Amino acid sequence: MSAKSDYYTTLTNTTVAQCLLKYLELEGVNKLFGVPGGALMHILNELKVQQKKFTYYICRQETGAAYMADGFSRVTGKLGVVLVTSGPGATNALTGTMNAQNGNTAVLTISGEVPESLFGRGYLQEGVDVNLDVNAIYRNASQYSAIVTSPDNFQTLFSQAIREAMSRSPRATHISIPDDIAGQVIQSIQFPAHTENYRTVPHCADRFHTEKAFRQLIQADRPVILVGNGCRRALTDPEHPNRLRDFRELVEKFAIPVMTTPEAKALFPERHRLSLRCYGLAACPWTKHYLLKDPVNPVPYDGLLVLASSLQGLATDRWDPMLLPNGPFVQIDLDHRVIGRDFPVSLGIVAEVEAAIEDLIHIGKTITPNARLIAARNAFLQKLKRTVSPYVEEEKRKSNSAPILPQALMRCLSDMLRRYARRSHVFIDSGNCVGWALHYLQVDPPIQVHSALDMGPMGFSVGAVIGAKLGDPKKICVSITGDGAFLMHGAEVSTAADYDIGVIWIVLEDYDLAMVSQGMNHFFPDPDGWNHYYHIGKPDLKQYAESLGADAQTIQSPAQFEAAFHNALDGAKGDETEERKPKPQVIIARINRNEMPPYYHP
Repeated sequence: MSAKSDYYTTLTNTTVAQCLLKYLELEGVNKLFGVPGGALMHILNELKVQQKKFTYYICRQETGAAYMADGFSRVTGKLGVVLVTSGPGATNALTGTMNAQNGNTAVLTISGEVPESLFGRGYLQEGVDVNLDVNAIYRNASQYSAIVTSPDNFQTLFSQAIREAMSRSPRATHISIPDDIAGQVIQSIQFPAHTENYRTVPHCADRFHTEKAFRQLIQADRPVILVGNGCRRALTDPEHPNRLRDFRELVEKFAIPVMTTPEAKALFPERHRLSLRCYGLAACPWTKHYLLKDPVNPVPYDGLLVLASSLQGLATDRWDPMLLPNGPFVQIDLDHRVIGRDFPVSLGIVAEVEAAIEDLIHIGKTITPNARLIAARNAFLQKLKRTVSPYVEEEKRKSNSAPILPQALMRCLSDMLRRYARRSHVFIDSGNCVGWALHYLQVDPPIQVHSALDMGPMGFSVGAVIGAKLGDPKKICVSITGDGAFLMHGAEVSTAADYDIGVIWIVLEDYDLAMVSQGMNHFFPDPDGWNHYYHIGKPDLKQYAESLGADAQTIQSPAQFEAAFHNALDGAKGDETEERKPKPQVIIARINRNEMPPYYHP
């Protein structure tokens, strides 16, 4: 090894496996998730040699490992790494990788492959030269996939996988490495000294058109800003802690209300006087009353600024035309392919959203607001919020009945988070828990809410919350999931127990795949109902969770939930003296199964 310059180092006689780990070290990644296997032998051996630098978290199934890598990347901004064996190991990880791809999360899946010398001979779990072409599968499900066929092309292919994953619009990528290639020596390689020496991200803006758009927006009578999940990094970046404050001051100065897409829930504080909360799936009623002409709002809204949202189906309630304003429609996104794709825009701006928000903040400081318009907007918003409840069934949210209403459960969790866990990550699973949480959970930053609504895989939050806790151990990490999703990937509770990871799962128990049951009854009404058509039996989830190493509690009322959540916070934290290690916590909430989530409500 000899230094060549201040931006790269020449490495000599380094194995592919060693070089792979050196790239991860350069990226600041020391955690990998997966299930080991024979096609990974050289990489596994190198991980053991470097066990002081890296931890390989052995998961219970490869899909759960990919969800953990996803959660880790979401809260850290770093690369989430999945390491799995060939054949079924690679295909099991596919769902989680595909979910990360569609959720814009930087996840790199590394799958082993049988030795290249055995290709085509039908060796155990072979997946390249026979009918299972893992590379082709991943190439059609992620941003980038390649198979390393020689030590000579390892650096080119592997660094490209990281570049694609860590772009400003993060994506999922895949690399397959035959085991004999992983053990071979790279004679000489120019290895980058820093990440910026081999990858970069755009910092582009279009201040001219951004100013034009903003001036149009503030002259509207009823403007609104729609914040998409692409704003997450911009509004939560610890290196720019004042950006959310500055953005909030900007909309306050001009009295511009803000609504978020479902996946961007709570990026803007939901208790703020200018917040309209979530639009799209399980929308807050304030958004529709603001956008539609009705007795509360006699003048239709006339200006929209979309920040970093692709405006997909659930973000727009299946492209409801109510989103079209009677005035300018501006969409800012780094991906030019989504601008104007689903709605005609008056102005599309290709820009990196962090730079665009900085420009908006700067431009806003140079403009004097129109006092008449400001007064009218503020008066209208006050009237709207006095007149219209933010909840479809507010009285049920206030209920203290048993079995606990899911609306009330979300109220209780909101209160607990605000009082005792303001620094937390909340992961919402797929199923009816999405509707309950999006609509009835009320949270503000610095709490972050994460979901996976592009693909909607059941069990996502069960694994992702573990990766999140490992990535951000000082914060409280909570999963809201249903019993169906928990049974799919609940085995990962054992992973958390094995590594003393104190996360909290809140499991809504109704013994049914209720989103499907209620949905079928909504679209195909049946006098006999669908209540038991997709039932999942009556497993004892408390015993199940305890057998996997968690502390578990079953609750049926709001008062019981509050006590259980206190206990869970204590158990997840452990004892600072390390006499009592952090322990995973499961709260099973026996909900009233007759309740209908907001998207099925009449």
